Amino acid sequence: VVRIGAMNLLGNGLDAACHYEDALPVREAHLAMLRRVGASEDSMLIVQSNLASTYQMLRRVEEASEMYRDAYSGRLKLDGEQDLGTLQAASNYANALLNLKRFEDAKALLRKSVPTARRVLGENDQLTLKMRKIYARALYEDASATLDDLREAVTMLQDAERATRRLLGGAHPLTGDIEAALREAQAALRARDTPSTSG
Repeated sequence: VVRIGAMNLLGNGLDAACHYEDALPVREAHLAMLRRVGASEDSMLIVQSNLASTYQMLRRVEEASEMYRDAYSGRLKLDGEQDLGTLQAASNYANALLNLKRFEDAKALLRKSVPTARRVLGENDQLTLKMRKIYARALYEDASATLDDLREAVTMLQDAERATRRLLGGAHPLTGDIEAALREAQAALRARDTPSTSG
C-alpha cells in the first residue's frame, strides 16, 4: 500500500513538473500494480484517467482516447450517468475524440452527456460550460458542418462566453478558451456564409 501511494505521488509530481516522459512508466507501473493486488474499481479508474492525461500531454492521442474511453465506460457502470466522475470522464473522452477528429463520435457522446450535466450540475457549472465548448468545437471543426451547425456552435459559444465571464471573470483560462473557440466558430461561419465573389 505504501509503494502504491508513493507511485501515485511520484506520477503526480512528475506530471505537475511537466516531466511527462518520466511520468509515463510510473503511471503504467502504478496501474499494473493496482490490477495485480486487486484494487477497487474506483482506484483503477482514477489511475486510468491520470495515465490517459499523461498520454494526451505526450500527444499519444490514440492511446489517450482508448484509456479515456475505458475510464468513461468504467465510471458509467460503477456510478451511473448522473455522477460527477462519469460526467468528467465523458468530457475527457469527448475531448480526446475531438483531438482525433472523430467529430461524429464526440457529438454522439456529448448529445447524451451535456443535457445530463445541465440537469445535474446546472447550466452555469464549469464542467457543463466546458462540455458545451467541446460540443461546439465538434460542430464547427467538422469539415462536413452545415450552416445550421455553424450557427448553433456560435450561439452556444456566445451563451457560454457570457456565463463564464460573469461567473469566473475575463482572466479565467476557461473564459479565454471559450472566447478563442467563439472567434474560430465565427470565422468558420463568415467563411461559409459569405458568397464567393470570384467569377
